[in-house]
Amino acid sequence: MHMSDTLISPPVFIATSVIAAGLIFVATRRIGQPRADQLLDQTTSAERRRRLVPLMGVMGALIFAAQMLNFTIPATGSSGHIVGGVLLAAVLGPWAGFLTLTSILVVQCLLFADGGLMTLGCNVLNMAALSCLVAYPLVFKPLVRNSNSTARWATASIATSIVALAMGALAVTIETELSGITALPYGRFLAFMLPIHLLIGLGEGLATAAVIATLRRYRPELLIDSTQSSARSRTPFLAITAVVALLVATVAGAVASSRPDGLEWSIERTTQGTEIANAPSTLHQSADQIQTTTALMPDYEASMAGLVGVGATLVVIYGASLLIRRACAPLRARTGNTQPLDDRPACPNRGDARLSDRDALGADYAALGAASLRTFSDYLRRRCGDTIPTDTATIARDRPLRGADRSVQYLLSS
Repeated sequence: MHMSDTLISPPVFIATSVIAAGLIFVATRRIGQPRADQLLDQTTSAERRRRLVPLMGVMGALIFAAQMLNFTIPATGSSGHIVGGVLLAAVLGPWAGFLTLTSILVVQCLLFADGGLMTLGCNVLNMAALSCLVAYPLVFKPLVRNSNSTARWATASIATSIVALAMGALAVTIETELSGITALPYGRFLAFMLPIHLLIGLGEGLATAAVIATLRRYRPELLIDSTQSSARSRTPFLAITAVVALLVATVAGAVASSRPDGLEWSIERTTQGTEIANAPSTLHQSADQIQTTTALMPDYEASMAGLVGVGATLVVIYGASLLIRRACAPLRARTGNTQPLDDRPACPNRGDARLSDRDALGADYAALGAASLRTFSDYLRRRCGDTIPTDTATIARDRPLRGADRSVQYLLSS
C-alpha cells in the first residue's frame, strides 16, 4: 500500500505531511507521559519507558523484515504484505506502535525508495495512523476488553486487521481523487482496491492472531491489554525477536512473491495496463532527485538489503527514543520530581552519578546485542551438541530439528 509520488498533488502532499508531523509530535509526548493511574508513581512510569525502548526497536525490526515477505493472493494475480500496525499496538500500545511503524516507513522511503518521498505523509496516515490510532482502539480493544478467551482475541486480531487495511485502501483512493493529477476514476479504482485489501487484511489478521496467541500462551504480560503480569526478564524475548528478525530479513528476498502488490495490481486493472505519467511539477522532480540520492538500495535489490534495513530501523527508533526521553523532561518538571530517574543505572566510576539518557539507551542495546548472541549460540548448541560443526550440510544431516512447539516454548519462556 506504499503510494508513489505520481498519485498525489502538492496541496495533498503538504496537508498530509503536516497532519503526519503533528501526530508524530503528539506521539513523542504521549509515550513520555504516564497514564492517570501512574501520575503518583514516577518510578514505575520511568521504568516502563526504559523497558519500552528496546521493545520498540526489536518489534520494529521484526515488522520491517515481515513486510518484505509478500504473500500470494490466490486466484487474483496479486500479492500482499502485512502492515503490522495492529500487532505493534497490541504489544507496545497505540502511540508507541504508531511511532515504530512510522520509523519503518521512513527507512523504507529514504533507503529503499519503497513509497514516494512526497507520499510519506500519506503512507504514515494510511498505514500507521489508521491501524494503530483508529482501528486498534475502536475495534480491537472493545472486542478483547476483560476477556481471556483465545477465540475472542483471535477474532479481534482478524477483524481489526481487515478494518485497518480497508480504511487504508479507502484513504488511498480519496487522496488520489483529491489530488486530481491522474486519470484513475474513483469508483473503478475503489472497486479494485477495497476487495483485494480485504483479502490482504484477512491474511495479516491470521498472522497477527497467530503471533498474539503465541504471546498469550508463553509471555502474556507483554501484551498491553493483558490482565496478567510477570517479573520475568524481557531480555530473552528481546534477543529471540532480534534473531528472528535477522533470519526473516535474510530469507525474505528469496521466498517473497514477485507478483504486484494490492495497490499496483489495482492501478493496473483500473488503467488496463496503461502507465501513469510522472507528474511534471518542480516539487515532484525535486522529491525524485532527493530520493534517488538517499535510496542506496532501491527496491531492495541488494542481497543484504533486509539486514541493512533491520539495522537502519533500529537506528531510527533509537533516535526517536531520544525524542521521547526529552519529551519526558517537561512532565517531570511540572510534577516537581527533580530526582534522577530511577531507571538510569548508576555509573560505577562516578559514585552515585547516573548515566545520561544516551548512555543508558546505549547500555540497553549493548545488553540486547550480547543476549542475542548468547541466545543464538544456545540455540545452535541445543540443535548441534557441544561441538558445533561449520559445515551446514553436516548439521542438517546429523541434527534434525525438533518439534516446533517445543522450540517455541523454549525460546519464548527461557
